[in-house]
Amino acid sequence: MTRSKPLLLMTRPEHASRRFLGQCPASSRAEVVISPLLGIEFNGELPDLSPFQGLIFTSANGVDAYQRAQGETGLVAHVVGQKTAECVRQAGLTVATVEPNAEALVATLPSGPVHGPLLHIRGTHARGDVAMRLTQAGIETIEATMYDQPELALTQAANDALHGEIPVIAPIFSPRTAALLAKNRIKAPLLVAAMSEAVAKPLSELHITELRIAARPESAEMAHLVTELIELACAKDFEPDR
Repeated sequence: MTRSKPLLLMTRPEHASRRFLGQCPASSRAEVVISPLLGIEFNGELPDLSPFQGLIFTSANGVDAYQRAQGETGLVAHVVGQKTAECVRQAGLTVATVEPNAEALVATLPSGPVHGPLLHIRGTHARGDVAMRLTQAGIETIEATMYDQPELALTQAANDALHGEIPVIAPIFSPRTAALLAKNRIKAPLLVAAMSEAVAKPLSELHITELRIAARPESAEMAHLVTELIELACAKDFEPDR
């Protein structure tokens, strides 16, 4: 009997999900279901940039919001994540600092030749209190909330997958997405690739067949983990623990 393809559940916004699939060739070995748990609504205005010595971006969504607001090019930016850095460069900005997470960024900037004020482009839901902590550390930082991330319900296809018998592989990139997924009753064998320990924590109430946590919070590392999980789910001797 031929084993069915495992299901690959993508819960990021559509454009981000498809971008990730392009980074993960092994996804062709799975049946892909895209069901964003968070939407993106761009709704903020960009303040006058003339007082600021640099920008802070902690996600690619912030860069997208900046471009949609027709933010000027040529400014210096301090960013979280290599993918965000790539988006910043494509937007015509100069990347001065790249750190793997907000904690590292807040720790690094005060020890370098960085002067404020800085402007943090962020969404309604953000972790780390970046602006407040940098200001407390001596670098004045102002926030500009330029987009919202409303919760979305799972699609029927995603619900069917999670209540079926076929293994479901779920790459999870944020604690908030993890918490939303954890609200669902899941019957299918669930194999999770989590971006970090903080992302994995809200999933603790779920029965997870296999959990792997990225060594670095980067898309390339997540693609590597998803490839491993697809190979595991496709193995002839794979017997999910229920």
